[in-house]
Amino acid sequence: MSITGIKGFNDILPGEVEKWQHIEATARRVFELYGFAEIRVPVLEKTELFARSIGDATDIVEKEMYSFTDKGDNRVTMRPEGTASVMRAFIEHKLYAADPVAKLYYMGPMFRYERPQKGRYRQFHQIGAEVTGIMSPLIDAQVLTMLCHFFAELGLTEPRLEINSLGCPDCRPAYREALKAFLRGKLELLCDDCKRRFETNPLRALDCKSAGCKEATAGAPSVLDHLCQGCADHFAATRRHLEAVGTAYTINPRMVRGLDYYTRTTFELVTRLLGAQSAVAAGGRYDGLISDLGGPQLPGIGFAMGVERVALLLAEREFRKRPDLFIASIGDAAQDEALRSG
Repeated sequence: MSITGIKGFNDILPGEVEKWQHIEATARRVFELYGFAEIRVPVLEKTELFARSIGDATDIVEKEMYSFTDKGDNRVTMRPEGTASVMRAFIEHKLYAADPVAKLYYMGPMFRYERPQKGRYRQFHQIGAEVTGIMSPLIDAQVLTMLCHFFAELGLTEPRLEINSLGCPDCRPAYREALKAFLRGKLELLCDDCKRRFETNPLRALDCKSAGCKEATAGAPSVLDHLCQGCADHFAATRRHLEAVGTAYTINPRMVRGLDYYTRTTFELVTRLLGAQSAVAAGGRYDGLISDLGGPQLPGIGFAMGVERVALLLAEREFRKRPDLFIASIGDAAQDEALRSG
């Protein structure tokens, strides 16, 4: 009896891998045009890194991480996302010492124990980019423009940019309380996960896919109506810069993202072509993450895209390389000469 692969861990075969190589090469070319440099980080990290960065009350930390105790009695985790690892490396190697501004990109496999479905697997691949040390909304607009530029270089016009602002630690608590007050009389409609997280993370109900949560949050107060002046000005300037360079967007006030470290600008590139898995890229600001991980007080912004999902959008295209020349040897005497000719 033959041994098969593990469910949710897929092989990428010739004929398909060329498409992946094209996606990766396009990302390198576009990102480096904007001044980004590649960084490579391990797939295995201390579990504490993700609990502290992503948040204990998130689905990823609670349900989806591949974690185990190694032979040295250390709790370790196969990385479920890339930002925390990149920021850990940024702090550990003091990349901020010479210049607090860093532009880094990465690509590689991530791991989450999820129900495998189209475009969503237990080993999946991401390409991401991170910027540190710049608070200006100009960098928000540049990162978003670069992401849209990447998809344009692939010839993909369908993914559309949606943006939102989650505010900051000064103004978000008031919005959380307003949302909790709105939902308190509708708790019976919430799914079990959103009920459990109601006190710690009520914003997650806004983008929950369950029918009950959608009904409960219909007409909920908007986070954009609760921004402090600084956050409102930042979001307005980001939109103004996007419009100045012709980067199209729509505002989605229900977009909250699934990671606790996001602040202010958040965004997704979404498509109608992949069914329920509509987001092909997503990210946002994380102005407190670097200091939360023990580094200096520096702002950051970044995104990640799912390579499997991008590849699905390129499904009908042919990337397999065909030989330019085939040398046929006729007779034994010609074989060595054909071998020398390549």
